Amino acid sequence: MKVFEQLLHAKKERGAAYLVLIDPDKQSVEDAVKLAKMCEKAGVDALLVGGSLLFAHIFGELIKAIKAACDLPVIIFPGGARQISPYADAILFLSLISGRNPHHLIGEQVISAPIIKSMKLETISTGYMFIEAGNVTSAQFLSDSRPIPRKKTDIALAHALAAEYLGMRCIYLEAGSGAKLSVPEEMIGLLYQHVTIPMIVGGGIRTPEEALRKVEAGASFVVTGNVVEKNPELGFLKAFADAIHEKKKR
Repeated sequence: MKVFEQLLHAKKERGAAYLVLIDPDKQSVEDAVKLAKMCEKAGVDALLVGGSLLFAHIFGELIKAIKAACDLPVIIFPGGARQISPYADAILFLSLISGRNPHHLIGEQVISAPIIKSMKLETISTGYMFIEAGNVTSAQFLSDSRPIPRKKTDIALAHALAAEYLGMRCIYLEAGSGAKLSVPEEMIGLLYQHVTIPMIVGGGIRTPEEALRKVEAGASFVVTGNVVEKNPELGFLKAFADAIHEKKKR
């Protein structure tokens, strides 16, 4: 079963899937492996690996070590064409559809596509959308693009529909790493009513209760990163996993 099919299966069986982001610039290989093992015990459905920048040279080594230590799918969440590794199970093939910078709409994708092909990586075509989060995040700054205003849900819907009509397999609503505010439930709910492809929601989600609200609004996959880096504890992770999977219990 391909990774994307596994995620859809997890959504069907558990109500939604929980993904944890591991940033190679913020985790040593040893710490990343420790966190990955903890995620597996806690009931996390998959791991994302990537970041806005890449200062460290351990990207491939880190993914290889995680794969050797646990059975969770490892999906690259690339900040650019340099963040590719044959050791991963899949890659989110992102296009920053909320921006108007052609380099992040198609430029990085053209550079990376032949390499991904040679590595035989599974690609998950994803319409990536920055949502206003109360502060300028690293990803927004580096991509030189403005986020969609959080109260302009109609603009978000137009972008999400465009992603679906272009044949993308999912959309990613991103508040950003370290965001003050997470993606509003009103926006998630509107897109859920009109868009048929799955929604990934991440950035600024700090509590299990907040994660559950995203699922109840219509998120298929919920991502946490910074909050887990600051609280790398099994009980904390399990609380998130249980909350995100709570919808299936009802």
